[in-house]
Parts: sequence; structure tokens; C-alpha cells
Amino acid sequence: MPARTDNVTDPRLVASLLLMRRGQAYWARSLAELADDRFDEPSLLPGWSRRHLVAHVGFNARAVARLVEWARTGVENPMYASDTQRAEEIEFGATLPVEALRHLAAHAAVHLDVEWRDLPEAAWSHEVRTAQGRLVPASETVWIRTREVWIHAVDLRNGASVRDFPPELHDLLLDDLIRVWTRKGVATERSIVLEPVDRAETFVLDAVGQGTGRDPLVVRGTAADLVGWGTGRSARGVVAADGGAPPKAPTWL
Repeated sequence: MPARTDNVTDPRLVASLLLMRRGQAYWARSLAELADDRFDEPSLLPGWSRRHLVAHVGFNARAVARLVEWARTGVENPMYASDTQRAEEIEFGATLPVEALRHLAAHAAVHLDVEWRDLPEAAWSHEVRTAQGRLVPASETVWIRTREVWIHAVDLRNGASVRDFPPELHDLLLDDLIRVWTRKGVATERSIVLEPVDRAETFVLDAVGQGTGRDPLVVRGTAADLVGWGTGRSARGVVAADGGAPPKAPTWL
């Protein structure tokens, strides 16, 4: 019997799935290299131990898989059944033995990948609703998970770095920063300009306030370092227009 493969022909979606799977492998390697006796130590996320983080990444795979199932069956299956489910799952997961947490992270990722593999090509355009209430095509679930695995590998504090990410991911994350900040309306009075010194393109979040007369906040650095600053993971390598340190970035996710 021949191996089963993804039901996709769109080159962009093929590339998106590949980038996600590279991220899953990056996360899995960082987790595999983490010693069992270090799970109780803090992650990079305030208030979360590494236990919390591993539980979150595992349960996130299950939540995204529910959206893919929704697209496949046409039966609504939200990421979370209630506003409290996500937090409750993470708190519960953090109490699990280390071996159980490792199994959760691995098995949930495999389940999600199978759901993507078996999704009919026509169903990739079916709309599902994110945890934030946005209606998006099922293809968006790939990006939702891509962000999770790459960024949270850094949050594990076990040697992963934003600077390790492939260049195409840096560009996608810079675009995502602008999109998310726009939806949140963070630039009410002052525009934000991200100027990667290793790219020809700039990434601009226009202010929505009128008549403030304030100069835009210009932040310069490599694309990788701008991603680190914008996602709140690192301020190294970035400077403001005057050469000084930029302020803390607006909240991303």
C-alpha cells in the first residue's frame, strides 16, 4: 500500500505545512534535550514553568486539531468549549508526570498532523472560528500552529533562539506582528516602523489617531532581532531611530 500524503496541491500551502513541520521538529528536539529534573524550572513566559509550557503546546495541538476536524466534517468543533477550558487544561497538564507530559506533546502533534494529512483539498477553504472569534479558512490553522511551535521552542529556555529561525519565517512573523497589532489597535497615536537592516522591505503599522504630530517609533535591527523584540522574547540587537534602546514592544499574542 502506498504511503498516504497530504491532499494539497497549492504550492503555498505545501510550503506552509513544511515550515510548520520543521518547527514541530525544532520544538520536539528542544524538548527531548531538556532533562526531566528541569521541568519545574521557569519558562520564558511569566508565571509559567516549563511544565505549563509543555502542557500548553500539547493541548494547543489538540485544540487546532478540533478546528481541522470541523473543516473536514462540517460539524462545529471549537478550539475550546468554554472561556476557561484553555487555562484549566494547562493547569491540569502542569501536574502530570514528566513522562506523561512528553507523551502529550508528542501524541497530540501526531494527531494534528494526521488530521491535516487526511483533510480533503476542498475542505482547506472551509471556515472555522479561532479562539479569538475570527472566522478563517482551515488553511490558517497551519500558521496558528507554526507560531506556537517555533516561538515556544524559544520559551522553553533550552538553547533555542529566534536567530535560528529560517529567513522566510522571520518575514512571516514580521507581517504577523503588524496584522495582530492592527487588529488590537495598539498604535492609537504613533506609527510603528520596523526596519530590518538585512531586508529591502519595511514593516509599518500606521497610527489610527489624528493630529498627534508625534514622530513614528522606528525600530531597527536584523529581521531576526526585530522578531525577538516584537514578540517580546528579546531586545538584543535592536535600536530606536536615535540609536538608543527602543521601548517595550506592544503585546503580540
